[in-house]
Amino acid sequence: MKYALIGCGRISVNHIAAAQANKLDIVAISDILPEKMDEKRAKFDLDGNTKGYADYKEMLAKEKPELVAICTESGEHARIAMDCIDAGCHVIIEKPIALSLADADAIIERAKKRGVKVCTSHQNRFNKSIQKIREAMEAGRFGKMFYGTAHIRWCRDYNYYAQAPWRGTWAQDGGALMNQCIHNIDLLRWMMGDEVEEVVGMTDKLNHPYLECEDLGVALVKFKNGSYGIIEGTTDVYPKNLEETLYLFGEKGTVKAGGTSVNKIEAWKFADGQDKEEEIIDEFHETPPNVYGFGHTPLYADMIDAIKNNREPYVNGEAGKRALEMVLAIYKSAAEGKSVKLPLKNVSTMDFVGRFGKKQNLGGKP
Repeated sequence: MKYALIGCGRISVNHIAAAQANKLDIVAISDILPEKMDEKRAKFDLDGNTKGYADYKEMLAKEKPELVAICTESGEHARIAMDCIDAGCHVIIEKPIALSLADADAIIERAKKRGVKVCTSHQNRFNKSIQKIREAMEAGRFGKMFYGTAHIRWCRDYNYYAQAPWRGTWAQDGGALMNQCIHNIDLLRWMMGDEVEEVVGMTDKLNHPYLECEDLGVALVKFKNGSYGIIEGTTDVYPKNLEETLYLFGEKGTVKAGGTSVNKIEAWKFADGQDKEEEIIDEFHETPPNVYGFGHTPLYADMIDAIKNNREPYVNGEAGKRALEMVLAIYKSAAEGKSVKLPLKNVSTMDFVGRFGKKQNLGGKP
């Protein structure tokens, strides 16, 4: 299967590695900065058959890839995805799928009309720990769900944002919740039944004056099935990433997934006694080299299978929209100072421009 990648920044290495692991034919990569393409070619020993393009539209026209991964600034995801879909390409879109619900809807609808697949890169759904928890959830082992909590306690410093000035802007990124925390927010919503009734949120910018957006967000969520959710996300933790945890509390089960990116089952207690907690903890335990985990390779494998067998990907466009909607609901609630009912309509990160005032110049250290 002919594959191409658009955007050779920080996360692109995981996508290229996943493409190689799944034996895709990497026909081209694209970035407006030639040095980034050169760096990826050298790192992954991409031969002369993998061409580089500064203009991704030219790449689509000349190379005609079947599958394209979009790893650019978040604010460009929708525009580029629409171009790829119009070119007849299946797409893997880095999270978030877009920065507005209108754009997410447009991607989903255009893909249906063109007969191509859309996958949103929420790769943590493929963590061994998360897959085991989902298995228990689908088997009904928790009984009635009471509540779940998602905690993302990470660090992002000045140097991280200086590497790419689009980070932390309303037009191209959003803040901690949209960029760093959306993976665990996705998991919480997915595990708790997906259907949300109401969200109450607060956000603030406590430690990053050079950003437009929040570095702290907290929220309460009421799900339509009567359960509740608690979200805490920040990039203010000193001096480095601390943890990403997901707790699920049910009538007959309690589970905790932890580690830096929910890669480890740390508590496993069920009334049915089907398995031993210590054995589950020992077996479902991964230690990835960074917070991106090992999920990209199975995500790619699933997308390839979905294309070949004409089925929906495990993490499709609708899943990406639901995660986006949760973050936008928190933003909207925080901005308006009141609870927000779901579903949302016509909400975008651009609705919150000026919420925390102007950012300081990234040109010099604060």
